[in-house]
Amino acid sequence: MSDNTPSPIPLWLTENEEGHSQRFVEHFRDLRIKGADLEGEARLLDAIVAPHSLILDAGCGAGRVAGALHQRGHRVFGVDIDPILIDAAKIDYLGPTWIQADLYNLDLRSLGFKEEFDACILAGNVMPYLAVGTGARVLSNVAKHLRKDAPVVVGFSQARGYSLKEFDRDLSVANLETELRFNSWDLRPWTSDSDYLVTIARTR
Repeated sequence: MSDNTPSPIPLWLTENEEGHSQRFVEHFRDLRIKGADLEGEARLLDAIVAPHSLILDAGCGAGRVAGALHQRGHRVFGVDIDPILIDAAKIDYLGPTWIQADLYNLDLRSLGFKEEFDACILAGNVMPYLAVGTGARVLSNVAKHLRKDAPVVVGFSQARGYSLKEFDRDLSVANLETELRFNSWDLRPWTSDSDYLVTIARTR
């Protein structure tokens, strides 16, 4: 979907103080240097897709998930609205294709990319950091770039103000069907008391 509708500004850009993006970059660079495990999301997705899949990392941030997926042999496109994060991804993770773009008006075909993706991941609280009320449109935009029966893996914390009820409604509007749900990226069981949600949905 891309109708050139003016994009509402995501909460990532409106609710964080100046310099937040660069501090975010440096925080994960520091964790990487210290040997922290930053690849849980990539391991999960890698386990449910075929080798050498074409993967869309929507809201890729500074690139750690896309970078890990590339190291596992996948072809990855990372998209994020924040130019500071995209610039950092280009420096820190060679291999994926990095695109600065707004998920609200995402249309990679307009950039000349015609292939359908095999899977998509939205990690790192992408959904709660969108502009309020835009989740269904973003998920619909993502789904339009995927082949039929492709997995869409989404993780976020409800503590940031975006609820499971709202998310499930947005999935339905985007014609995505929930397949599995967990409490963490290492597949701990989800319960009604869980704050963090990892959902595997599929295109219909």
